[in-house]
Amino acid sequence: MKKRIILFLLAAMVLCCGCGDLGLAQKERFSSSFIDLFDTASTVIAYDESQEAFDEHMETFHQRLEEYNKLYDIYNTYDGMVNLADVNKRAKDGPVEVDQKIIDLLEYCREVYTMSKGKTNICFGSVLSLWHDSRLYSSDNPEKAYIPEKSDLEKAAAHTNFDDLIIDKEKRTVYFKDPELQLDVGAVAKGFAIREVCRWAEENLWSSAAISIGGNVVTFGYKNDDGKTLWNIAIEHPNPEAGENLASLTITDLAVVTSGDYQRYYMVNGKKYCHIIDPDTLMPAEYVASVSVICPDSAQGDALSTTLFNMPIEEGKKLVDSMDGVEAVWVDKDYQQTYSAGFEAYLKHEEK
Repeated sequence: MKKRIILFLLAAMVLCCGCGDLGLAQKERFSSSFIDLFDTASTVIAYDESQEAFDEHMETFHQRLEEYNKLYDIYNTYDGMVNLADVNKRAKDGPVEVDQKIIDLLEYCREVYTMSKGKTNICFGSVLSLWHDSRLYSSDNPEKAYIPEKSDLEKAAAHTNFDDLIIDKEKRTVYFKDPELQLDVGAVAKGFAIREVCRWAEENLWSSAAISIGGNVVTFGYKNDDGKTLWNIAIEHPNPEAGENLASLTITDLAVVTSGDYQRYYMVNGKKYCHIIDPDTLMPAEYVASVSVICPDSAQGDALSTTLFNMPIEEGKKLVDSMDGVEAVWVDKDYQQTYSAGFEAYLKHEEK
């Protein structure tokens, strides 16, 4: 999985402080895990009235997230739905009418493209598909592992112009002016979907929750549902031999997202090739081992962590320090850490 942050899962259920004297219904802590969406493992921790209520809310949450998962899938199509896999097949022939959720995602990706100065470009699908195919084949056939030919990557890169993606917001259509354009929304879609579903969940399901969808972590309310205790979130160390987490954070109403080279990668002749491709070199980015972002929402975190992974640390630090409400930690290839200006404020007291 591209991004993974470990939630601290506390075994004990803790009741709201002081509520018993008022005779009010006490919310309890429940959790649920699943592995069937966004090709990743996920966990939801939330406070609810009862197990029955939590199970019902969880089913609704899962259904909403599943809809986004299908709409944003670029590899599979589904009966009764026009999704991004359909768009990649048909948009070269003419405008394809799509769900508003796809329009919203693509418009957000335009903002990300501008913010990142092209470092995060969903129109890079023709290049990314070459790396995707080589990674899948090489993982299954390690003795024949290979990387794409430079000439093939350069030919594909000629068909990645964002201006060739034509979006008609009024008609809700998508059209490719370049017939060889392909979308790959992997750097943004999961975070965008999580943001939208979690905002809905906060309004309609739970007052306090910590939700990790493949490491894209969203928090709102408070641990124990007590109005004061912040959530504890651990960031995994990119060094598998570290034996401890990189950092432990105390947060709420924030998202934490990590991009790293330590999970989705493959080996060719003893060299590691990760899945995050630098658009300038057309090769896997090699600036850092990981970068973790704290920010107001998971869509921003998803896009920004990929952007920062594709640039030198000092350049990325300047970008983060120029943004309100955003902090980050970088880990270089020697596993040395660099913090943005305000990152340490989120570290648990004993780690400062």
